[in-house]
Amino acid sequence: MSTSSSASPVTGHAYLDRVHDLPGSVLAMAHRGGARHLDLAGLENTRTAFAHAVDLGYSYLETDVHATRDGVLLAFHDDRLDRVTDSTGLVADLPASAVRAARVAGREPVPTLDELLESFPGVAFNIDIKADAAVQPLVETIAAHRAWDRVLVGSFGLGRLRRFRALAQGRVPTSAAPAEVAAFVSPTSPRALRRRVARHVAALQVPVAQRVPVPGRTEHLPVVTERLVHRAHEVGVHVHVWTVDEPAEMAWLLGLGVDGLITDRTDVLRDTLTERGVWLGAASGPETQPVPQTQPETQPETQHRSDS
Repeated sequence: MSTSSSASPVTGHAYLDRVHDLPGSVLAMAHRGGARHLDLAGLENTRTAFAHAVDLGYSYLETDVHATRDGVLLAFHDDRLDRVTDSTGLVADLPASAVRAARVAGREPVPTLDELLESFPGVAFNIDIKADAAVQPLVETIAAHRAWDRVLVGSFGLGRLRRFRALAQGRVPTSAAPAEVAAFVSPTSPRALRRRVARHVAALQVPVAQRVPVPGRTEHLPVVTERLVHRAHEVGVHVHVWTVDEPAEMAWLLGLGVDGLITDRTDVLRDTLTERGVWLGAASGPETQPVPQTQPETQPETQHRSDS
């Protein structure tokens, strides 16, 4: 494992190490498919949004997972349907048939993770586990698709992330929970602690503007700094930053040497990286194109597989 702090470390994970295909590049990730792109009009986390990002050249898609009452894994951010669909209710309290009858922005069904992995076979996914009940189905879904090298998994919940790691048995790289990020942010944390965290963590995924309190100080410290990148790189860990939508922020983060940028404005990030000659777009070939749907999206059968 590389310990250079000036460039992306070699992690041994194919998902992350593609950044070395083009010197100076970063992993560009479409947040919920590009939630604020002007063409998408509220269609976050839909097959249309993800296909749109792939058409722009993205080969990394960020999404979230919840499980329905009957154990179906859905690509959906909120715990309730209310904000983005024409229906209501807690996802965890509803059967898959009820959730699948809802329409995002009144138009698009909520996709299952199965569908996304099948529809975009040449694409990698950054997956945020949003609920404890989604952990086991996620491991099973990854295994069913043999997608061990196509996913990076994270969660705000350290307990659920530890459970996922135990079930996945080291076959899937994971990002750090907030409690683990603290080992890289605290001015007093020893390098030995960061090395211990790095045994289980392949990437820090942190919000661009976050500031945190420090014991004994009145001011809050920014999380995303040159020191954070240095500390992560010296123990072989990536730094990915979300949600980055402004060109000035993108330029600043590229200057810090971060390894990944997660954006709602997929057009802006692509244009910014292209102008700098560091756009790491999708590899050419049919495997990067979405697989056409052959079935209408009306009342699919219930499956039985048990903030960014």
